[in-house]
Amino acid sequence: MRYVLAPLAGFTDAAFRRLCFEGGADFAYTEMVSAAGLAHGSSPTRQLMETMPGEGALGCQIFGANESDVAYAAGAVPDRFSEINLNAGCPVRKVVKEGAGARLAEDPEKVYRLLRAMKGSTRLPVTLKTRLGPRPDRNLSLELLDAAERAGAAGVVFHARFTSQMHGGATHLDLLAEIAARAKVPVTGNGSVVDAKSAAAMAAAGVDAIMVGRAALADPFIFARLKGNEQPAESPAALCARHLGYLLDFRDRLAAAYPRDHVPPPDSFAAVKMHTHLFRYFNGRPGAAKLRARLNSVRTLAEIYDIIHAYV
Repeated sequence: MRYVLAPLAGFTDAAFRRLCFEGGADFAYTEMVSAAGLAHGSSPTRQLMETMPGEGALGCQIFGANESDVAYAAGAVPDRFSEINLNAGCPVRKVVKEGAGARLAEDPEKVYRLLRAMKGSTRLPVTLKTRLGPRPDRNLSLELLDAAERAGAAGVVFHARFTSQMHGGATHLDLLAEIAARAKVPVTGNGSVVDAKSAAAMAAAGVDAIMVGRAALADPFIFARLKGNEQPAESPAALCARHLGYLLDFRDRLAAAYPRDHVPPPDSFAAVKMHTHLFRYFNGRPGAAKLRARLNSVRTLAEIYDIIHAYV
């Protein structure tokens, strides 16, 4: 089975992807890249497509609701990526309000038109990530599959929930199995894979690959374990320090690639990630609550390393 790191806004930058590849991931996606942002020349948006040594095969995920924007974005994706994915499943209000993300799961014909526009602008394979439909009484999964196949998509990713469920509630593996049985293209399943048992249940639905999202945030080595390959135990502090090192390397790459842009200095760059992401490595450990409270106030790298060393 092939295991894939999901696109997670604010989290799946190059540094974290590299860690997940070391942890056994076979494929990974960028954070969501705004098609409108690329079309309007936004440097911060372009920075989301930056990569670094140590990463494996990558897909670039874009979101948008305008055919000309997604066509431009598809043409702007560098050849170093293996595929371009259209997001038609994100339920976040800001994205849906633009008519993008999960709003597209209500309109299979629009999904078809957007995918066709993307395919016309790139030689890279184009894929779709979506949900089962808006809500349980409006299951559009087979219509969305049909739209993707008619548009010439090279594959589909289905989050086995409806938009109304957000990220909670049961995954509908019976509906995912129906999609997999009907599909003429590879199907990747997504939704609440957190351990070997849940991975086996999704595999039994007949999917070609399994996508892991939030479960990887505190455990980037989950992919190896899902494959049955136990990794040597690494302390949260050591994992955090390694991730920090990759972040600083990535920050330097951004500064070199975008000399005219404001790339935050190392202290600020690391502190922001610490507040939003790196503290997760300590969740459930003794003293984690106190540690998190301290990490939330850090402003410099020196403070971060002092706290990590004190924890050890």
